[in-house]
Amino acid sequence: MTAPDPQTVPEAAATAGQPQADAPPSLEAQLAELQARHAEVSDAYLRAKAEAENTRRRAEEEMAKARKFAVEAFAESLLPVADSLAAAIALQGATNEQLLEGTHATLRQLTAALEKNKVVAIAPAAGTKFDPHQHQAISVVPADQEPNTVVSVLQKGYLIAERVLRPALVTVAAPKP
Repeated sequence: MTAPDPQTVPEAAATAGQPQADAPPSLEAQLAELQARHAEVSDAYLRAKAEAENTRRRAEEEMAKARKFAVEAFAESLLPVADSLAAAIALQGATNEQLLEGTHATLRQLTAALEKNKVVAIAPAAGTKFDPHQHQAISVVPADQEPNTVVSVLQKGYLIAERVLRPALVTVAAPKP
């Protein structure tokens, strides 16, 4: 065995207490760094999860309010119609002409309230092509018009925001023999 070189021993002893610049960090330092990073990511995850939960809860509350008060504007537009009907009932000694005039005015109010709330009448003119999506055929009658067209409307139908609320009841021209 040879004796260590006296010049290398002090140099090795001097650097033993200090980590070298290009040496990898110790396992404890790596662990501490990873634990700090884990805590940071966990905190960010919990905050994001809480924010998502709060957003979902707020959206559910808004939807519940929207459902609860969706009919409010519609009901508000019908109040004048109800007032007119109540006034007609309270009117003593009205003539038939006065009652008929009041009924027509009330019907105009009701029609305006429905149209304001996107409820539109379906009343196809005679000769209009039968549309099974908007019309319901009550009967098929022989007529002097094109087959499969509306002859007459027995009852108006209604659309609400372009969706059929009630189809129009119609009679339809029969095919020519």
